[in-house]
Amino acid sequence: MAAKKQDAGDTKKRKRLNTEAPKASKLVASKKHKPDSVAKDNKNKKTAPLTGRERRLHAKELADARKKKRKRHFTLEQELARLWEKMRRHKIAKEDRAKLVTEALRKMKGKIPEIVGSHISSRVLQTCVKHCSQAERDAVFEELRPHFLTLAFSAYAVHLVKKMLDNASKKQLAGFISTLRGHVAPLLRHMVGSIVVEHAYELANAAQKQELLSELYSTELQLFKDLVSLKESRLSDVMSKLGLQKGSVLRHMTSVIQPILEKGIVDHSILHRVLMEYFSIADKSSVTDIIQQLSSPLIVRMIGTRDGAKIGILCVKYGNAKERKKIIKGLKGHIDKTAYHQYGCMVLVCILSVVDDTKLITKVIIRELQSILKELVLDKNGRRLLLQLLHPNSSRYFSPDDLASLNLSIPSLSLKDQSEASFLTETSKVSLGDKESKEDIEVAVDEVNKDKTSADDSDLAESGKKDPFVRRQELLIKSGLADVGCFSLFIF
Repeated sequence: MAAKKQDAGDTKKRKRLNTEAPKASKLVASKKHKPDSVAKDNKNKKTAPLTGRERRLHAKELADARKKKRKRHFTLEQELARLWEKMRRHKIAKEDRAKLVTEALRKMKGKIPEIVGSHISSRVLQTCVKHCSQAERDAVFEELRPHFLTLAFSAYAVHLVKKMLDNASKKQLAGFISTLRGHVAPLLRHMVGSIVVEHAYELANAAQKQELLSELYSTELQLFKDLVSLKESRLSDVMSKLGLQKGSVLRHMTSVIQPILEKGIVDHSILHRVLMEYFSIADKSSVTDIIQQLSSPLIVRMIGTRDGAKIGILCVKYGNAKERKKIIKGLKGHIDKTAYHQYGCMVLVCILSVVDDTKLITKVIIRELQSILKELVLDKNGRRLLLQLLHPNSSRYFSPDDLASLNLSIPSLSLKDQSEASFLTETSKVSLGDKESKEDIEVAVDEVNKDKTSADDSDLAESGKKDPFVRRQELLIKSGLADVGCFSLFIF
């Protein structure tokens, strides 16, 4: 039995050997068929890694191939980029640059509206418009004229539009502003489009500015261009002349203003002008809502313009304690820059004159002013903060415009205006048939008008509950500002 089992095992081993033999022979044959050098080369090709430069070149080739399929004018953009690298150099002769500019414009002719939305082409065109001749610039303007509205919404083309407006003639600027008609509100709601409207507004004359503003006031003014003349620049005068309904004007202006504020597009002077007109006619609840929206760090971005600073002053005067706190905290870190600004410093002056929370003012404003006190005293705008604390509302240190901005009021929120209105209403109820009653009414009206033109500053005092003298004492003495000021002036 043992012998039989051994024979069976030997036969299995022989079968395995027979099956493995052909495989071994095949391997030997393959090795014989291919030389050793070829095998090593194939092995090196498979295992040798690409260098960094080779990988970058390969990736660039793939990217260029994809861009050629995606972009129609990819080859043209590459040619323009090569020309731009030469023409934008500082050390280049004017004649050589003019030749490069002419060549670039020749290559782009007829294709400018299609390629201007590209990052590279837009920069090339800006350089060309800056250095080209007037005839070439006019040709570019005419080619872009039908596409200005579309380009105004493009993130890259908007810079070219601004450059074109800077170099435009009076006739070209007037034509551009006319193309904006009916589209001012949608552009102002757009982050990029609002830049174009603001740039055109800054370059426009008084009549053109009124044209841009008028369609933000009412639907009628948007549809009919020649309703408003330059004489009626204020919205209240326009409404009284044309007989516009106050309710419809407010609804239209609210529909324009609210989306802009919700998106935080508050940097532009045209919006500041619209807000000032809105405050002049809006009711109490509407004004309160706007002040609540603006009482935030957004106010820092507004006070760089004349009307923006006035809005900041009104928000400080008519905001509640919580809203004033938000405004002051929003100014934190920007006090030094604001104090040196022509218009922004008046907002700080108003805060020092109105806000009762002197601890908060000391912590946020006074502490930052102490570090720059010497420079502040010597600056024509910065010293007005200190002069307001030492001699408030003095016509010797503040211009009539500055004092007028500090005494601004909102009719729907001003207690003084409301009391005058109620007083005139009561006196008008008196019978006009009586001669003595007539004289009493005339005297009363004269007294009211006299109070309106007087130089008192009751509005500022009414905006805070604390006594103005106590407030100034706390800001000057208890905060330590007076001690630091005397020491720095002595050292100086």
